[in-house]
Amino acid sequence: MRVADYKELRVYKLAYDSAMEIFQLSRSWPPAEKFSLVDQIRRSSRSVCANIAEAWRKRRYEAAFVSKLSDSDTEAAETEVHLSFAFDCGYLPDEKYVKLRDQYDHICRQLSNMMDDSGSWCGVGCELREIPPEYVVKPESVERKDRKSASAPSMVGAPDAPHSTLRRFDARHPPRF
Repeated sequence: MRVADYKELRVYKLAYDSAMEIFQLSRSWPPAEKFSLVDQIRRSSRSVCANIAEAWRKRRYEAAFVSKLSDSDTEAAETEVHLSFAFDCGYLPDEKYVKLRDQYDHICRQLSNMMDDSGSWCGVGCELREIPPEYVVKPESVERKDRKSASAPSMVGAPDAPHSTLRRFDARHPPRF
């Protein structure tokens, strides 16, 4: 089966369901924990999902894909730590703690497998070939430059574009495409 969207990934579904369960459970935690443990565990658990989504959109660049999956993995590990604190503080019953720890252990392993096999997720077909847009004006030839003052910058952009969309360009330092 070919995955068309990050929402179809088992690891994303598990991470999302786990984050929602953490949200529901943390609603009953003491108000004193609102800006510490509650906030931290909700952020880290949601960040696992967000980083998976970002990684999916960065599949064109294998290193960026792996980097975002690594960020997701670290957020999952952080969530495990917060779960341990919640359990040790008596906010989580044994069965919920064991279930969530197991789910985050699976999430971390699935992310590690994806990182180890990143080539099959990215592939050659996802290469990005960046070509400068045709409307970019090339730097003037050396002959014309000699006739103009070297300190006068040229304008680069669409010929009929409003002034605000044009970028300044100094012939001594051409733009990098």
